[in-house]
Amino acid sequence: MNTFNLLPTISTFFIALSAVLVAIGWRLAIKRRLEEHQRMMVYAAVAAIIFFIVYLSRTVFIGNTPWSGPDSVKPFYIVFLLFHIVLATVAAVFGIMTLTLGYKKKFAKHRKLGRVTSVIWFITAITGVFVYSLLYLIYPGNEVTPLLDAIFG
Repeated sequence: MNTFNLLPTISTFFIALSAVLVAIGWRLAIKRRLEEHQRMMVYAAVAAIIFFIVYLSRTVFIGNTPWSGPDSVKPFYIVFLLFHIVLATVAAVFGIMTLTLGYKKKFAKHRKLGRVTSVIWFITAITGVFVYSLLYLIYPGNEVTPLLDAIFG
């Protein structure tokens, strides 16, 4: 693995880990092991925050990887990527709201929103791993432009 793939691999690991921890936390809630559920969801949130820091740092200082696959597949990739980005944004906002409701002990709302948030989070993690696979495993490229360079030239 080269440095080009290192940060995307790390960030993808953390978002996948976050989804696994959410699944474990959900199971703990079903079993009414609520203290363990709370702890697991905090770990899931920390993993998601680490993902975001790594992803944002890479985007700003190193750059994003453009599509290197066939032109015939690019429109499908763009639609899929936009779907992933919208879901990721919704999942992040819902995640913050769900955690806040839990800490404020508004458990009825927390449970209701948490079910939706978890499903969206799982889909986001799966689609994120798929985007990573497309960009770094199936159609690897190695051209990037840091966001700051793209903006300020």
